[in-house]
Amino acid sequence: MKRKIAILGSTGSIGVQTLDVVEQHRDIFEVELLTANNNVELLAAQAVKFKPNSVVICNDGHYGALSALLKDEDVKVFAGADSVVELVRILNVDIVVAAMVGFSGLRPAMEAIRSGKAVALANKETLVAAGALVTKAAKENNVPILPVDSEHSAIFQSLQGEKASVEKLILTASGGPFRDAGKDEIYNAAREQALKHPNWNMGAKVTIDSASMMNKGLEMIEASWLFGMPAEQIEIVVHPQSIIHSMVQFSDGSVKAQMGMPDMRVPIQYALSYPYRLDLNTPRVDFPKIGELTFQAPDMERFPALSLAFEAHRAGGNMACIMNGANEAAVNAFLNGRILFGKIPEIIEKCMGKCSFLKNPSLEDIFQTHLQAVRTAQDFCR
Repeated sequence: MKRKIAILGSTGSIGVQTLDVVEQHRDIFEVELLTANNNVELLAAQAVKFKPNSVVICNDGHYGALSALLKDEDVKVFAGADSVVELVRILNVDIVVAAMVGFSGLRPAMEAIRSGKAVALANKETLVAAGALVTKAAKENNVPILPVDSEHSAIFQSLQGEKASVEKLILTASGGPFRDAGKDEIYNAAREQALKHPNWNMGAKVTIDSASMMNKGLEMIEASWLFGMPAEQIEIVVHPQSIIHSMVQFSDGSVKAQMGMPDMRVPIQYALSYPYRLDLNTPRVDFPKIGELTFQAPDMERFPALSLAFEAHRAGGNMACIMNGANEAAVNAFLNGRILFGKIPEIIEKCMGKCSFLKNPSLEDIFQTHLQAVRTAQDFCR
């Protein structure tokens, strides 16, 4: 039987690549729901091609334009974030690809879990902001959370078939565009420089996070929740070639790594087809051409955002949510030319010291914490 898929954030980088995987396996996957925030034209084109049951444009100001583009199609058109949550709940879907940007992905991901639907998680902020609540809900509803991030998929794949105890998780990082840059150069970096990732083609927000290495901090927190591993047993290693996507070290000293060319379609397809592997038209690794694989420790002084993520996770409670909200607001301010790149971690640190800390937050507390962190960061950005 075909696996029915909902793609939340279908016009973003992950969403587009997910649809490419679906295109290569039309006999296995069927699209039921597509959502986007603002990209009306691309969402309409995807709906015409893949014939989902429903589409949602989250910005309801674009509802008329989307409806007009799809008036001759047998596709239901909705608008608003509430529609995404409602359709995730009621549609007959086997797996929900959670690829919405930032904190906005939390509510629909939780609804998918509560509805008993498997979640292919590409939105790391969901676990960063509310990891304890999300993993508890997944356990209570017997719902798998299948990692889509290349690093977490690599760990997930390396753990398959293993019964030995895990000593350490090793997350690899490309180092981003400023891997070899000096501290002053990083602090004053221009928008165009920060958006020029050497290995991966990603959306603006995650690319900026990669440049500050906050992305690796978010991934550390996500890995901790996904695999039940404390921060002390998660190591970050800079690996410029991005061929080894992450590793697992076991209690006997053995290390398993998942390798491949930098192509997000591989972890996307593995999440959709798990526990099976399917053929995929992607570039193959040419080891002689690559020549060497190198590794180095990250520089916490040049990339203070990474140390802030470890600090937030160790604090527990809603601190990681504060950090995440502040980061989203600061990154947005940088992308819109309101602050320097080096101000991003400074603003995050200020928010972590100013916002209200809660040791055992409810889901409603998490939503309120995010709002407070965003507003506080916006005030600092001014």
